[in-house]
Amino acid sequence: MKRRNFVASSLLAVPALANSESNKPDAQKAVYEWRTYEPKYGSPQSTIENYLKDALIPALNRQGVKNVGAFREMGKSDPAKLHVLIPYPSWDAYITAASKLTSDQAFGQASQAYISLPPEKAPFGRYSTSLMSAFDGLPQLIVPEKQPRIFELRTYEGYIEDAVRRKIKMFNVDEIKIFNKTKLYPVFFGEVVAGEHMPCLTYMLTFKDMAERDANWKQFSADPDWKTTAQAPEYANTVSNIIRIFLEPTNYSQI
Repeated sequence: MKRRNFVASSLLAVPALANSESNKPDAQKAVYEWRTYEPKYGSPQSTIENYLKDALIPALNRQGVKNVGAFREMGKSDPAKLHVLIPYPSWDAYITAASKLTSDQAFGQASQAYISLPPEKAPFGRYSTSLMSAFDGLPQLIVPEKQPRIFELRTYEGYIEDAVRRKIKMFNVDEIKIFNKTKLYPVFFGEVVAGEHMPCLTYMLTFKDMAERDANWKQFSADPDWKTTAQAPEYANTVSNIIRIFLEPTNYSQI
């Protein structure tokens, strides 16, 4: 119990989280883990994909972690990067997940092909991971309908923590409503509390295809409410860089 309390306190002490508008002790707000695997060239991707599909995702589901997403990056690297979104229902669920996996016998059995690989046949070198706290304005993941879709993941860097705090406030107070009005349908919004590109926030949108994506962003840019919000002095200089990637779901993704 002491270890769990220490880990939880350490996570909450991250400066970006401590200074955030969304820093409220609320068990109903999701915690998102975003993993990026970079497969080795020439190595079969089936090894890591079978591990995710047959071992990790089912085990997380048994813990009550639902709607785990798995995506391939579109048009970038060869082999394509593999991204995994794990939406934990709370910080406590995230903190206890690893120990629960260790004691899950079904997970251990389903992982054998993956963990028994010799080092030279490992399907990837490393994976990077980020942890995010859900926004107050969208405290839980929204799962889109099961139909052909693409996803856009956007990361907004701020030049200091206060810039990100103000951008999060902008989303919570005004911008999420404008997104919904102009059909920029979100999957999640998260403040990155540990990971790359900090201080920053990350969010995901979904569209039928790139044509719909381009049309809806154009509609957003022309919206009068957006123009008014964007000109508010309190939101000036909130974003110093934007990183975006386009994703398509795998056939075993739950999003």
